[in-house]
Amino acid sequence: MRLVETALPEVKIVEPAVYADDRGFFLESWNAAVFAKAGIDARFVQDNHSHSARYVLRGLHYQIERPQGKLVRVTAGRAFDVAVDIRRSSPRFGQWTGVELSAENKRMLWVPPGFAHAFLVLEDGTDFLYKCTEFRAAEHERIIHWADPAIGIDWPLYGAAPLLSDKDRAAPLLAAADVYA
Repeated sequence: MRLVETALPEVKIVEPAVYADDRGFFLESWNAAVFAKAGIDARFVQDNHSHSARYVLRGLHYQIERPQGKLVRVTAGRAFDVAVDIRRSSPRFGQWTGVELSAENKRMLWVPPGFAHAFLVLEDGTDFLYKCTEFRAAEHERIIHWADPAIGIDWPLYGAAPLLSDKDRAAPLLAAADVYA
């Protein structure tokens, strides 16, 4: 396994060791000892699976209390995955990083607690899996608008309109959102 730095030092791209031959491939998507040795010491309590059509955009989501760390990956299709630092005390508050995750590249992204998370689906039939360090707590869920100009995420929409939930469409801008201290 190899960790790749991103523009946000706490957010890591994870490149697992992939053992492939003419029969297919094998990889470890999670091994607590290996990840802890690499600096990601997480205890996961919930796994989520999202199946989406092209241009579905989910996010920017987070829980203001009981924040979730997420280890995310794509097992079918492709998605552009984004993390935004929403810790007011951070020198990188409001900054984002993004990476393409795909079934082909087998990369994962570690999004630690304190960051909002979103993804844009780039192919029909994309399966997005994520392991979470906290249980979902609907009463603590918060959203920041995906197109907030103060954040300035460069979504690879290529002129298409994203497919959004009503909640994501109505989300507040970062300036009006509940954020971490």
